[in-house]
Amino acid sequence: MKNIKSTILLASVGIALSWSFTAAPTWAQVAKPKVVKTTTEKNLPLDPAVRTGKLPNGFTYYIRHNEEPKKRVTFYLANKVGSVLEDDTQRGLAHFMEHMSFNGTKNFPKNELVSYLQKSGVRFGADLNAYTSFDETVYQLPLPSDNPDILKNGIQIMRDWAQDATLDVTEINKERGVVLEEKRLGKGAQERMQRQYLPTILNHSRYSLRLPIGTDEVLNNFKPETIKKFYHDWYRPDLQALIVVGDIDVDQMEKTIKAKFSDLKNPAGEKPRTKYTVPLLGQNQFLAVTDKEMTVTVAQVMMKQPAAKLHTAADYRDNIVRGLFNRMTGARYAEIMRQANPPYLQGGAEVGDFLGGLDNYSLYAVAKPGELENGFKAAWRETERIKRFGFTQTELDRAKQAYLSDMEASLKEKNKTNSDSYVNEYLQYFLKGTAAPGISYEYDLVKNDLPGVTLDEVNAVSKSSIKNTNRDLMLLAPEKDKATLPTEAVMNSWIKAVEGEDLKPYNDEVSKQPLLANAPVAGKITAETKDAALGTTTLTLSNGVKVVLKPTDFKDNEILFSASSPGGTSLYSDADYQSAANASGMIESFGLGNYNPTQLEKYLSGKQLSVSPYISERTQGVSGNSTPKDLESAFELIYGYLTEPRKDADLFQGIITRSKASLANRGNDPNAVFQDTLSATLGNYNVRRTGPSIAKIDQINLDREYTIYKERFADASGMTFTFVGNIDIEKIKPLIEKYIASLPSKNLGEKAKDLGIHIPEGKIAKNVYKGSEPKATVDMVWSGPFEYSAAERIQLDALKECLEIRLIERLREDESGVYSPGAYANNSKFPTQRYSMFVYFGCDPKNADKLVASTLDEINKLKTNGPAQVNIDKWRAESIRTRETSVRTNGFWLGYISGQINDKEDLHQIDSYTKDLNSVTIESVKATAQKYLSGKNFIRMQLLPETK
Repeated sequence: MKNIKSTILLASVGIALSWSFTAAPTWAQVAKPKVVKTTTEKNLPLDPAVRTGKLPNGFTYYIRHNEEPKKRVTFYLANKVGSVLEDDTQRGLAHFMEHMSFNGTKNFPKNELVSYLQKSGVRFGADLNAYTSFDETVYQLPLPSDNPDILKNGIQIMRDWAQDATLDVTEINKERGVVLEEKRLGKGAQERMQRQYLPTILNHSRYSLRLPIGTDEVLNNFKPETIKKFYHDWYRPDLQALIVVGDIDVDQMEKTIKAKFSDLKNPAGEKPRTKYTVPLLGQNQFLAVTDKEMTVTVAQVMMKQPAAKLHTAADYRDNIVRGLFNRMTGARYAEIMRQANPPYLQGGAEVGDFLGGLDNYSLYAVAKPGELENGFKAAWRETERIKRFGFTQTELDRAKQAYLSDMEASLKEKNKTNSDSYVNEYLQYFLKGTAAPGISYEYDLVKNDLPGVTLDEVNAVSKSSIKNTNRDLMLLAPEKDKATLPTEAVMNSWIKAVEGEDLKPYNDEVSKQPLLANAPVAGKITAETKDAALGTTTLTLSNGVKVVLKPTDFKDNEILFSASSPGGTSLYSDADYQSAANASGMIESFGLGNYNPTQLEKYLSGKQLSVSPYISERTQGVSGNSTPKDLESAFELIYGYLTEPRKDADLFQGIITRSKASLANRGNDPNAVFQDTLSATLGNYNVRRTGPSIAKIDQINLDREYTIYKERFADASGMTFTFVGNIDIEKIKPLIEKYIASLPSKNLGEKAKDLGIHIPEGKIAKNVYKGSEPKATVDMVWSGPFEYSAAERIQLDALKECLEIRLIERLREDESGVYSPGAYANNSKFPTQRYSMFVYFGCDPKNADKLVASTLDEINKLKTNGPAQVNIDKWRAESIRTRETSVRTNGFWLGYISGQINDKEDLHQIDSYTKDLNSVTIESVKATAQKYLSGKNFIRMQLLPETK
C-alpha cells in the first residue's frame, strides 16, 4: 500500500471551534446502512446504467460509461479480503500484501509499475492508491482513456493485482521497514488508548485482534511463505470484482475483461470466507482510559444494535426515516453549541454504522476542564428529551425540506456526476450489498415516501435506538485527571439523575421577520466588457466594485464565488491583531440582520448554499457557493454579512470560554507543541505567527473586533467579485445591481501593509523534545527572495516534484527508512517576492541524521547534475494530465481568476502554461536548484521523544 486509507476504528476527537454557519449535509454525506438480504420483498434493482456480470470463475465486473471527467477512466479492484481473515502468524499481512502489489507483478517487476504510471501522468498517492480494512482490500487506478496503450496496460495492471504479484523475497524484506515506519506514524496517545478500549467496545470479537496495521512481531519476522499462503488463499476470483467507470466503450471493455480475467483460478480446497461479526453481549460495559498526551476529556456512550438493512423499497423508506432523525438530532445539538455558554466544548449524537454487522446510537461530549458532569449531563439531557418527547412537526417539516432539497440537487447533477461517485457506489454494492438503484430511482422513492413520513415514525427511532442494554460507556482523559474521573456507578447516577428531571419539551422558535433589517438600495452596472478567449464578462458597478462572470457547463447545479479587496489585518497594530484576526469568524457566528445564528440556520433549511466573510492578513472579502435556484438567497447573505453584522456579547463570551478551555492541555500534545514551535521559528517569533495562548485570547475585545469588522467592509470600492458556474448572465445582472452595487463605497483606495514578516535568513537547527514514542518528525526549509513569474513558478514546481520523486525512491524504496516523504513549494508576489521549499518525513529517531544526510545528498545531485530526464518526463506528464481535468472544474477557474486579480497578473497568463511547461529541462531544473536550494537560508526542525 502506497498511501494507506485503512479504516481502523478510532474514537479520536479534535477540538475545532466552529464560528460559521454550516449548511445541511448533502445526500452524498448521508450514511447508508448495510444490507441484509430479505425474502419477503423484492430487492431494489441495480442502476440500469451500469453493466454487470459474473465470469464462470466467480469474478464480478461493473462497467459504466461516464464522461465526467472526459478522456478519463477509473478502475477499482475490490477484494473481500481484509485483516479479519489473517491467522495468528499473519497479523498485518493483508495490509502488507497490499504494499507488495506495488512492488512487483508478473508484467511490472519491482517498482516498474509505479514508474510506468507516473510517466503516464498518474500521480503516486494522489491518484494511484489503495486501502486495507478489516473486511476488504481495494486498489484504485485512474487513467487517461484516450491512449489505447495506457488503457491496455491499465487493465493488465488490474489483472496482475488480482493474482500475479511476484512477492519477491528481496522486495518483501525491503518493504518491512516501510510498513513499520507507517505503523510508527500512527503511534501516540490515540493509538495507545485505542489498544486499551478496542477489545471492550468490540466485545472481544475477532475484530479486536485484527487491526489492519498488524503487530511488530509478525511484520519483523514473518517468512515469505506465510504471506504467499495468505495471497494464494484469499486473492481469488470469487472474492473479487473489477469496477470500471469512465469515458470508455462499454462493449469493448466487457470483451477485454472477459478475455483477461476468465483464466483466474480459485485455489483447490478453497477456504470458506467466514463472515465475522461483533456479537451483542446483552450487557453494559464501562471503561476509563487515560494518557499523558491526551488533551481533552471525552465521554462517549455507544448503544449497539443489529445493523439496519438497505435492500428493498421498505428498507429505503426506513433509511429515510433514520436520515430525518439524524438531521433533527444534529440540529438540536448544533443549537446547544450556539448557546451563550455551551455546556461542553463539543457534543453530539446520531444513529450510524458501527462494525461487524452492528449499528449504534453514539453520544459524546468533550468536556470543559473540570466540568465533565455538567457537560455529560447536558449531552444526555438532549437525548433524553428526544426520547421522552420526540420532535416537533416544524422540525420534521424543515428536515423533510432539506432532505428533498439534497436529493433534488443530486438529481440535477446526474449528468455531471464524477466517475468516482459511481465507483464508490458500486464498490459498496459489491462489498456490502448496499442498494444502488441510481439517483433517478432514489429520487422517485424519496418523492413518493417522504411526504408520508410521520412524527411517530421518526420518534420511534429513538425508542428503538436509545436503550439501556448493550451500552458501552467510555471515558478518555488526560492522565493527570485519572484520580478524579468518575466511576461507572457515578456515571450511571448522572444518567439516572437526568432521566428523573422534570424536562420540558423542545420549543421550536422560528422567526417570521425578514432576514435583512434594511432592504438594499440598488445601484447600477456602469460598464460591461467581454473577453471571448477567456469566456468572461466583467461588469463595473456604480459603487466602484468589479464583477467577473465566467459561465461554464461543468456542473448543472453549481455556482462558486469569491470577492476580495486589499487591507486585511495588516492595517492593524499588534495590540489589535487578535481582535482583527478573529473578527470575521466570530461576527459571522452571531448571525446577521434580524436573525441570530439559530434563527438563521432554520431560515436557510433546505437551501443549497454557503456564504462566509473573511479577513486575512492582506485582504478581506467573502466566499461561498450556491445552486442557481438559491442564488438570490446567497446574494442576500453576502449583502447581510457585509452591511448588517450582529454583535452578541453572550455568544462572544461563550466562544471565549470554550477557546480558553480548549487550550488547557494543548501542551500535552507533541504535534501541537512542535507545530507551534515551527510556526514561531518560520515567522521569526512575530506575535502574529506564534501559537495560541490564553493571553492572546484575553486580547480579543468584542467592541474592537466589531469595529474592525465594520471598517473592513465599509468600503466596497476596491472589491472584485468572481462568479463561476452555471450562470445566466442576464438573470444575474439584476441580483448584482440589487445586492452588490448597493454595497457602501468610500473610495478610500486602501492597500495592505508590508509587515516585514518572513522566514529568517541564515542557518537554524532546532530540536523539540516532546512525546514518549520512539518516532521523529523532520522538517527542512529553504527560503529567500524569488524571481516571481509564471515561468519561474513552474520551474520551482518541477524542482519540487523531481526532488520528491527521488526522496521516495531513495528514502523509502532503497533505504526503507520512511513511509511517505514529501516536498512542497510556496511562493508569493506580495508583499515581497519570496519562496520557501519544504521537505518533511517521519522516521525512527536513530535514523534521522542519516535520512537528512541522504536528502541533502539528493539535493546536491540536483545542483550538480540536474534531475534524470525520466523524472522531468513524469512531472510533465502528471502536470499535463492534471491540468486537462482541472480546467473542466469551476473550482480551478475561481481560484485562477481571483488569484490573478489579487496578484495583479494578466488573466491570459494561462495561455503560456504549455510553453512554460515545455521550457523545463535538466539544465533549467539544475539552475533552479542552485538558485533556491543553495543552503544559505536553511532551517532544520525536528520533533524527538523526550529524553528519559
